[in-house]
Amino acid sequence: MATATRTTPYTYNSGLDYDVCVKSIIIGDSGVGKSSLLYRFTDQDWNPHYIATIGVDFKVLTFERNGKVVKLQLWDTAGQERFRTITHSYYRGAHGIILVYDVTNMETFENISSWMTDVQKFGVEGAPLVLVANKTDLANKRVVPREAGEQLAEKLQCKYYETSARENLAVDEAFNFIVDTCVNRRLRDVDKSVSRRNKLLLPDRADMNTKQKTSSGPCEC
Repeated sequence: MATATRTTPYTYNSGLDYDVCVKSIIIGDSGVGKSSLLYRFTDQDWNPHYIATIGVDFKVLTFERNGKVVKLQLWDTAGQERFRTITHSYYRGAHGIILVYDVTNMETFENISSWMTDVQKFGVEGAPLVLVANKTDLANKRVVPREAGEQLAEKLQCKYYETSARENLAVDEAFNFIVDTCVNRRLRDVDKSVSRRNKLLLPDRADMNTKQKTSSGPCEC
């Protein structure tokens, strides 16, 4: 399966036409590094002075896959409790979810269950999920062991990645998985939709043969 690595020609959206749109959201407590992960993936950059996201932020990228132009929307949601009701609406229609916690903050790990409640309540059933343990470069401050993250991912039946936005560790891998999974699902859905539409537009061969036989028979009048 092709991956959306830096060799893939990502471009910022500039009003280009596209064949399929894919939407993914990034959720988790405030301060876990959601914005840092997003900008590391999209801009290959890291800024230690990001301010907390207010409401939502997003990036839109376009690239080609299987001969089709894909429009990718990556939504970065605010983690503060006061914004939760606002961000709930962004779960709707999301084709993939990236759930992030901070390995140096046990509370952000324990709050994953609350975020999963929102996912189950407001998200699309069956949407692929990735669990991301961020800030692994701060090894001396780590309080959430890798084993705990792996066990949680197994319980949630999702992929698990340990990342560092600062050191650019496994960021592309985590995003590539969710992007590739969502894109390939969407492309299959588009192909199935086109196939069904074509079947509706084309007359049934048996009906055509029946009509031909009827029209070529003797006139009863």
